[in-house]
Amino acid sequence: MNTNALFQKFGKQFNANDIIFCEFEPGNDFYLIQSGRVKISKIVRDKEKTMDILGPGDIFGEMAILEEQPRSATAIALDTVQVLHFNRENFVTLMTSQPQLAHKLLVIFARRIYDAKRRLMILLLDDLQAKVADVFLMLSEKEPNYKELRHLSLNVTVDDIANWCGEPSDRVQQVLHQWARTGKIELYADRVVIPNLNDMRRIVATKRKETR
Repeated sequence: MNTNALFQKFGKQFNANDIIFCEFEPGNDFYLIQSGRVKISKIVRDKEKTMDILGPGDIFGEMAILEEQPRSATAIALDTVQVLHFNRENFVTLMTSQPQLAHKLLVIFARRIYDAKRRLMILLLDDLQAKVADVFLMLSEKEPNYKELRHLSLNVTVDDIANWCGEPSDRVQQVLHQWARTGKIELYADRVVIPNLNDMRRIVATKRKETR
């Protein structure tokens, strides 16, 4: 089944600012983005936090199916969004008729479950410096032998880091400039260099220990 045939069978479109689903409501379906962007947000300590901005190739909504629990976040279309829309019933059909696509989705499922739980760990920290440091640690975990990693260069912007932290860019920028002045990081327009990741590990470990 080619892409056009898949969209004819499973396709759905949302307009900008459409709420695709809300946190806490029941969920029986998930989506694979074909075009456009979707914001995923969550209420943390009575405040809305942006957890991710998703684009083509990303999936969302799968946690409600895998865990059979209410939605853990809200999904909003940021512009015109085209998706492939699946539920438990038609996903079974997809797995038998399109095993390669089904396998790809299952691999994404596993990665997304880990990513969602890892990002929630960042959002639950109540110290901004610890949040920024934990973003660096989360990104370092994608590297081979990350436990032994000491030096890291990340192609990220201040806005990227702020998005993962769920905090305003100007506050995150203040932390980064402070760390740049003290030598904890080297800050460039399109990347951040961390000379010693152990500095970040100590910051996060200290704050997590304080909250236990």
